Amino acid sequence: MKNPVMNAMKNRKHLLRAATATAVVLGVTGLSACGAAKTDSSSSSSGGGSETVNIAVPSWVGAEANAAVAKYLLENELDTKVELTQLDESVAFDALNSGKSDAILEDWGGAPKKVKLYVDSKKSVVEGGDLGVVGHIGWFVPKYLVDEHPELKTWEGLNKNKNLFKTAESGDKGQLLEGSPSYTTNDDALIKNLDLDFKTVYAGSEAAQITQIKEDYKAKKPFISYWWTPQWLNAQVDLVEVKLPEYKEGCDSDPAKIACGYAKTPLKKYFSADFVENNEKAAQFLKNFNWSADQQNEVAAMIADKKMSSDKAAAAWVKANPDVWKAWLPK
Repeated sequence: MKNPVMNAMKNRKHLLRAATATAVVLGVTGLSACGAAKTDSSSSSSGGGSETVNIAVPSWVGAEANAAVAKYLLENELDTKVELTQLDESVAFDALNSGKSDAILEDWGGAPKKVKLYVDSKKSVVEGGDLGVVGHIGWFVPKYLVDEHPELKTWEGLNKNKNLFKTAESGDKGQLLEGSPSYTTNDDALIKNLDLDFKTVYAGSEAAQITQIKEDYKAKKPFISYWWTPQWLNAQVDLVEVKLPEYKEGCDSDPAKIACGYAKTPLKKYFSADFVENNEKAAQFLKNFNWSADQQNEVAAMIADKKMSSDKAAAAWVKANPDVWKAWLPK
């Protein structure tokens, strides 16, 4: 969990952000490998709702927070059953197209070809508006390291300090810590095209990456990591973004030649066109769902840091913020 949406290598957007953590961590129902899942999704009631609204949930905790709050309110305020299905961004668009999922609430622009096919051409998927959160991916190092080595504020200072970042996994190169292998990143191309003597090493998931960052930070070890905002952990660790070459529109159009940093991405929602047509109230609620990065981080931290279930975290947030969510309810 940049401005968004440009090409398949573009942002976590790129990620963004699309990973596949375990369903146990997310508390969502898994799909089969081909993206087919159960759902009684869109049915025929334009006023009230289908038996089940299926929300696709990418595998990072910010996306889980969105879905948890949406689910709680749909079920408790609109009397609409919700099923959460873990899917990465690209597969989620296939599920929206087929009607197996009804909505994805946080897209980082990691599947532009699918957007072009399903939204622009087939019109089987429709935009649901902005989530209200702006995402950004970059390379980050701890502030205590920058204090000792201020040249690490920019990518140009990395090679001369590569020995600080060597690990058993990276060999004689510096290690750039990554999250899930399923996230879309430009980092291998950046390393090559900027002539950096570094190697990407994958933690395996967002949770594993967070564990590694927290351990290294507590021990005040040097590390550099692919990282993003918003992220709840940023309130607990003081990280500094390494300045990469400035992002300019189109600089990432050729994945093999990317030599610029990541854009900033207004995160978007997408819905199945059938869902919008056949479940007016639920669709309108999800269109209205719009919150800040701080609000998302609050729920995400309850889930990932305080180890609350997503349902309990959502209930706690909803109880404390009626002035926010009541504006989302359809009139």
